[in-house]
Amino acid sequence: MTRVEANEPATNEIAILGRILSNGKGFSPTLARQLLKLGFSDEDEARMHELAVRNQSGSLSTKELEELRSYANAGCLLGILHSKARQALKRSVRK
Repeated sequence: MTRVEANEPATNEIAILGRILSNGKGFSPTLARQLLKLGFSDEDEARMHELAVRNQSGSLSTKELEELRSYANAGCLLGILHSKARQALKRSVRK
């Protein structure tokens, strides 16, 4: 992996989507509340846990490692969405 220079924007999917969500358009309070309800299913959480435990012991296949990375990326995007939703709700209370 190459180092990103300080003045170069990150180009992975999560960074790009984060910039899209930060383009100045806020979420409505209704949308923000709906976004905060989004999360992983119990089945997905169990699968992530299984993969994480097996990853710690170094026993994941290449395909499983990619699956774990995909869960991590989805979790990062979900975190960005939740953060933006909380910010939108705070702004709506101040008005």
